[in-house]
Amino acid sequence: MKQSCLSIEDRYEIQFIEIESDKNHVHFLLQSVPTYSPSKIARTIKSITDREIFSQAPGVKRALWGGCFWGSGFYINTVGQYANEEIIANYVKNQGKEEEYKSLYKTKQLRFF
Repeated sequence: MKQSCLSIEDRYEIQFIEIESDKNHVHFLLQSVPTYSPSKIARTIKSITDREIFSQAPGVKRALWGGCFWGSGFYINTVGQYANEEIIANYVKNQGKEEEYKSLYKTKQLRFF
């Protein structure tokens, strides 16, 4: 998952700041350009990671009910008037159960596109 996400950074103007997971969810804190809509970012991440995970581990697709890696929904919040990076980072960290929560990747280096 981590490598798939970091390969997205090389092809798109999307930078992953944090990638964290619990038992059945993945949470991303990321930075992107304003010309990418939130739904475009979600579709890009889901489609590329889905394809790469299934190609690297074909058994995963057979083990999943319906063969879908991602659910149809997603939640996105943006840094702006009502939220800042710290609020969103705390939201990401407070999802799921603490004993199941795992940090997969973290950087503090924001990038200018």
